[in-house]
Amino acid sequence: MKPASKKRRALSICQPFVELIPRGLNKVEYRGRPTHVRGLIYLYAGLQSGPEVGFKKLRTVPGGLPTGKVLGPTMLAECHPSRKYEGEFEWILREPRRLKRPFRTTRQTQTSWFFPR
Repeated sequence: MKPASKKRRALSICQPFVELIPRGLNKVEYRGRPTHVRGLIYLYAGLQSGPEVGFKKLRTVPGGLPTGKVLGPTMLAECHPSRKYEGEFEWILREPRRLKRPFRTTRQTQTSWFFPR
């Protein structure tokens, strides 16, 4: 697989939630707005960590997982209103893979979408 290019979007998700995706433990990302993006995207492990309870599920601690790196690709297959959380949208992810060597991006990341280099 080629490194991410300007044409590939990356989605920033905080740890430990992003780690659940390539491990096959999470196939849905919940967001407050819908997206029309479909197809191949990259998963970026944001610099900030999420709640500690999520780390316990993975048997690790904050700081024990990579941050600030593109972890790998996945397919963003669908987006629809959440059946679970009112006012949220389910972004359905399929076929996640982990890069052998996650890489840092030289671009300034945004809170959700950005184009890594």
